[in-house]
Formats: sequence, structure tokens, C-alpha cells
Amino acid sequence: MFARLRENIRVVFDRDPAARSTWEVITCYPGLHALTLHTVSHGLWKRNWKWSARFLSHIARFLTGIEIHPGATIGRRVFIDHGMGIVIGETAEIGDDCTLYHGVTLGGTSWKAGKRHPTLERGVIIGAGAKVLGPITLHAGAKVGSNAVVVKDVPTGATAVGIPARIIDGETEQARVEKAEQLGFSAYGISSDMNDPVVKAIHGLLDHSVTIDSRIERILARLEQLGVNCEEERATADKFDPNYLNKIVD
Repeated sequence: MFARLRENIRVVFDRDPAARSTWEVITCYPGLHALTLHTVSHGLWKRNWKWSARFLSHIARFLTGIEIHPGATIGRRVFIDHGMGIVIGETAEIGDDCTLYHGVTLGGTSWKAGKRHPTLERGVIIGAGAKVLGPITLHAGAKVGSNAVVVKDVPTGATAVGIPARIIDGETEQARVEKAEQLGFSAYGISSDMNDPVVKAIHGLLDHSVTIDSRIERILARLEQLGVNCEEERATADKFDPNYLNKIVD
């Protein structure tokens, strides 16, 4: 148990740049507290001390704001960031190296006994406020956007966003993210499927910018093949103003 505690402390430093010291992590991180108490309550649950396990999980919920049923199975190096409002159901299974942000629900959609909660394979990341419902599987490396509602399996390495969640095109999303970072702006936790005109406008601008940049690059490359010096054009090609984009969404 102490080896696992040390491992969980190291995970906090790996995934949270706000962590300053081991003492701070031990005393001030509710996600660490909830996972540590769950290790004990889950052990009691497996030994058929059901009431003791439930009562300990109830105390953990009171102390941390994180509700983990003692029957849930949680792997190693799982990180819960902030954690307030997280609910993890009895038959949920969380693989190694997963990350959950505050407000996440791993819930069921049926009152029938048996497997009724999600399974998260290794390295899954679930954004703040997301709801993953039913006996579905989020395969290794999958990501769920903030406030998404997921009711179907998510393939390996895919990203699900929206209500209900849809799998977004990985290449398009990656190009958008790279362009956003290049421009100094990243709309974290929002998707083009959200019914918000500002969000849609931002994504439209970013997508258009990615397309135009690609076309300009092809044109310049062709001109250089013909012997034209394009150094000045390359230096001044990107006229997009990220500061203005940041201002209009503040």
C-alpha cells in the first residue's frame, strides 16, 4: 500500500505543474486522499466486509467531495485533478495511467445487477464535467472533451466531444490544435459541435487559416522549384493576429 501511495504522489508531480512539495501533495490533494481511502475500502469490499467498505467510502466522500464505490476497480498511476463532484459507480473499471478531472461521472444506465458502468482502458483522459454512462469501453488512449455525454464505445486513441458525444476527425482536430498553439490561442475543452456562435466562428477561422497556410506553402514550394526566391514571402506570410482573437472571446 505504501509503495502505491508513493507511486500516486509521483503521478501528481508528473501531471500537475501546481504541485510544489510532497507535504503539500499529501495534505492538500483530495484526489490522492480519495484514491488512498478507496484502496482500503476496495480491500474490505473484496473480503466481503460490505458495510465497512461502504461506510469508509462514505467518509471519503464527505472529506474529499469524490464518491467512489468500494466495488469499483482502479488501476495504478490514476490521477484525479481537483476531483470535486466525481462519481464512480460500483462496476466501473479504470485502467492504469488514466486521468479524471472534476465533475466526471462514470455512471450506469440500468438498475439491473451485473456490469452497468464504464470500462476505461490504459491512458484514458476524461475532461471536466463529462458523463460516461453504461457498460461501454473507452479504449486505450481515448480522450473525452469537457461536458461531453458518452454512451457508446470510444476507439483507441480517439477523441469524443459533444452531447451526445461524437468521435471527431483526428487529423482535422490535430491540425486545428497545432495551428491554435502556433497562433498563441487554444480553445481548450470546446468543440465545433457546441451550439455557440463564438465557438463556431473561432473554429471556422482556425480551419480556414489551416487551409490557407497549406495552400500558400504549396504555392511557395512550387515557385522555389522554378527558381524564385521566396524568403521574404515566407517571413511575412502569416498575418493572423492571435491577440485580437483572444480579446474577442474574453
